[in-house]
Formats: sequence, structure tokens, C-alpha cells
Amino acid sequence: MPLQPKRTKYRKPHLGWLRGKATKGTTLAFGEYGLRALETGWLSAKALEAARVTISRHLHKGGKIYLRLFPDRVVTKKPAETRMGGGKGSPEEWMAPVKRGRIILEIGQIDRDTALEALRIASYKLPLKVQTVEKAEKVGGGDTP
Repeated sequence: MPLQPKRTKYRKPHLGWLRGKATKGTTLAFGEYGLRALETGWLSAKALEAARVTISRHLHKGGKIYLRLFPDRVVTKKPAETRMGGGKGSPEEWMAPVKRGRIILEIGQIDRDTALEALRIASYKLPLKVQTVEKAEKVGGGDTP
């Protein structure tokens, strides 16, 4: 069962524009390590699932994976060798819009070397340029709040 919403408000929505930098979801919220998008684009449900499976196989039932995106936009396609007109094509696949700077997924509760290697392997499954990010450790030695 691929990643897709149970129901949507509209069957065939317009996709709209996808430009600029992300304003939400740009910092690590759940895990200690993550993948950040370096370019804007569309991420398919298949690519997201492939990255998730790759990470889970590399972690060997250890650690925790947090998907920060969900493919909730449908992409329609008309059949091959079809004449122009006749309305919009039928829904084919689910995509997630990704803006530059958005965290795609996170890993937690695992050691650093294993997490970074799993994220490196998973980055090859994604069609976008990504970078590995780590949560900044608190630096300080006093009782300052």
C-alpha cells in the first residue's frame, strides 16, 4: 500500500506554483539526524517509500524514523497516444511538494555513524539534492535558562 491520503477534498486539484524557500519544517523536531532538501521540487510517494525502506533495512530494527512529508497531491496523466482535449487525465500518482530548506525525514535513538550512513544511502533514492543535518547540542556550563 503506497503512501496516499484516505480522502481528499478534490479529486483532481490544480498543482499551483512551487517556488522559494520553505518557512515551516526547516529544523529538526523529532530525531537527532535528518535530510534537508537543497532544491525545490516534487517528491513522489515511491521515492519517499524507497528512502524509508532503505533506512529501516540499514538500522536493523533499531532507531526511529520520522517522515516529515506526506504525498497528498495527486498528479494526473493522460494515456499515451491520446489526442488533445477530452478533459483532464486520470489520477496516476501521489506527490509531495518540497521547497528548498525543508526537512524530509529524521532519524533518532541511534548512534551517529549508523544514522549518517543510513541517511547517505537513502539520499541516493531521492530525486532532489539533499544534505545531512544534525541537531545542535546545547553548549553551556551554567544554570542559565
